[in-house]
Amino acid sequence: MSLDPKEHDAKVLSTGPLTRPKNSPIDGVGIVAILQKATGPEIVLQKQFRPPINRVVIEVPAGLVDEGESAAQSAVRELREETGYVGTVGNEDEWGVGCVMFNDPGFCNTNLNMVHVNVDMSLPENKNLKPQLEENEFIEVFSTPLKNLHAECKRFEKEGYAIDARVGTLAEGIEIARRWKLFA
Repeated sequence: MSLDPKEHDAKVLSTGPLTRPKNSPIDGVGIVAILQKATGPEIVLQKQFRPPINRVVIEVPAGLVDEGESAAQSAVRELREETGYVGTVGNEDEWGVGCVMFNDPGFCNTNLNMVHVNVDMSLPENKNLKPQLEENEFIEVFSTPLKNLHAECKRFEKEGYAIDARVGTLAEGIEIARRWKLFA
């Protein structure tokens, strides 16, 4: 797998069906996948080259919703396809599925739900990961302690990576909560 932009055809990587399925309020899902580890929770992230900005981006797993799929079903499927992890989503009316968010309403109408997925690291299927990437996907998966997400984003930016808005917003939210001592 290569994240080198010179090794990919930008036209192939940047095109695709960006339509909302019939009877679906959303185009896609962003996945906040949390690995339950003895050392504390870690968030699953990925590095993926994005032709529109000609850079490798630090992202959460994400994907388009298929016809007839709920946001939770899409998130579990996409997480397994992109990372190999198997996870579960809580009740869709509670913490599991967030509100509909518009990615950049000044430029486009694409939207998504952030879906919160727990990954039980004691399950055998989460020990030997087998992503099922599509032909045009080149993804490097990693995790980082949730409590360090803001500092990690700063470090990645200094190293030349672009930070996806969803990742950056999560990191900023955690940092705001820490600095303003919102939680004891």
